[in-house]
Formats: sequence, C-alpha cells, structure tokens
Amino acid sequence: MDRRQFLKTGTVAGISLHAFPYHLFASLTKKQAVDRVKLGPMGVEVSRLAQGSGTNGSGGSSNQTRKLGVQGLADLWKAAYDHGVTFFDSADQYGTHPHLKVALKGLPREKVTVLTKTHASTEKEMRADLDRFRREIGTDYLDIVLLHCMMDADWPARKKGAMAVLEEAREKGIVRTHGTSCHTLGALRTAAKTPWVQVDLARINPAKIAMDADPDTVLSVLREMKKAGKGVIGMKILGVGQLAGRIDEALQFALSLDCVDCFTIGAESCDQMEDLVRRIPPASVRA
Repeated sequence: MDRRQFLKTGTVAGISLHAFPYHLFASLTKKQAVDRVKLGPMGVEVSRLAQGSGTNGSGGSSNQTRKLGVQGLADLWKAAYDHGVTFFDSADQYGTHPHLKVALKGLPREKVTVLTKTHASTEKEMRADLDRFRREIGTDYLDIVLLHCMMDADWPARKKGAMAVLEEAREKGIVRTHGTSCHTLGALRTAAKTPWVQVDLARINPAKIAMDADPDTVLSVLREMKKAGKGVIGMKILGVGQLAGRIDEALQFALSLDCVDCFTIGAESCDQMEDLVRRIPPASVRA
C-alpha cells in the first residue's frame, strides 16, 4: 500500500483504521510541539501545536469551558505555555475570551499568539467584534482573526464588509493576519482562490471524521493554498475525539503533511496536553 492508496482507503469502523503504514509517513527530521512555525504572508510565528478551546463549541460554551471553568481553562493555557506551546486557539462562539484574558495575565503578551474567530458579516458587526474581542481578552491587538465556519462557496460576497474591516485593522496593527475556518469543500476551495485569505483553519485527519471531503481531496486544496503562500492550520486532527485510541497514527499523519504548517488540538486537561507534547516527537519519525 502506498500513501495515496492509504488516503483513499483509510476508514473508520468502530473507531478503528486499517493498519497504519507508519513508514510511509515517517519524517526524516524529528518534529516538536514547540517548533516555531511562521504562518502565511505576514509570517506570524506560532508553536507547531496550538492549545484549542472548542472541541465541541457553540452558543458561547465548549467542552473545555463546561469542564474546566474560567480558572481551569486559563490554568491549562498557562501550563501549555510553560511547556512551550504558545499558540492559543479561541473563538467568540466558544465563549473562551474571558478564560483567555485570565490566562494572559502574567504572561509576556508578545510571546503568545492569540487566534480568535468571528461570525461578523458587515463592517459594523466586525468593528464591534474587534473592539469587544480586545476588551474581553484584555489585549490591544489580535494575532489571527478568522471568519468562523464558512459554509457557502460564495462566502466572500456575504462577508465583504467584515473582510474590508479586517484588512484595515491589519494595516493599522490591530490584527496581524486574517483568514477563514471552513466547514464545506466549496467554502474551502473558495478560500484557496481568494487572495484576502492569508491563513486557513482546515479539517484534516486520516479517517475522514468531521471533514469537508476525503483526505485526498482536502489535501489537494490545501496544497493549492500553500502554493499561493497561505498559512494552513489543521484542526479535527483527532476527529473530534473519535481517534483518541489512535493518537499516534493521527499525529503522524498530520505531522507528515507538507501543506499543514501547524495544528490545534483541544486537550481538556494538563495531563492530556502534556501527553500530546510527549507523543509528537516520536510520532513524527516512527517507521
């Protein structure tokens, strides 16, 4: 079995995959969760692993907020920072801005990369979100702001006002870079072709769990993005937790991809976060 064949035939059956061909995905260079990676045309620096906060996030809450509370999630982010994971993934939809504000207290702001996401469509909505987000997080600027959960292929027409405000905010230093998170193949293909998109958050794992299409198809679009100079952040690496029993395979798959710069995983405890940090180096080179 070669890599292309595996991508086409890897399936989930009782949360299991076909025997994973480790040798096809082994890197020649060991990779670390704390590796410094520069994203897209603005070169925003992140750690290879991001500590996520919305494995299942909607309506202003998430797994992490419900389980950990404000101080608990803040402590998890601080623990991640202590382990070299300086990329913090949040969203208005997850309700995690107050948690992030507590986490940032006592940390050097310039050494933490903050990602958040917005549902704003109009100029007015986007200006209000930028002001509110910065106030809620307690920061003068936001590193990465994404248009959250693009579903329609024509999303640029509907998000034109918000896009203009984010571009203006980037020019003023309020936002360092901007882009999209996509939840359909049509939206993802549009993001690849849209120059305004500097960074994309894309769903990718070897088992086609909570993805926009099969891995081969998604990867073809992500390679188009990389060719255009965009930064690509992977998400759903563990299939919304369904690949928790196949963590090494899922990590090795993500780490092997030349079109994914880094990825976010929503650990729900310090033990889980530390386990990911430990697993990534051996997973990257396992043959």
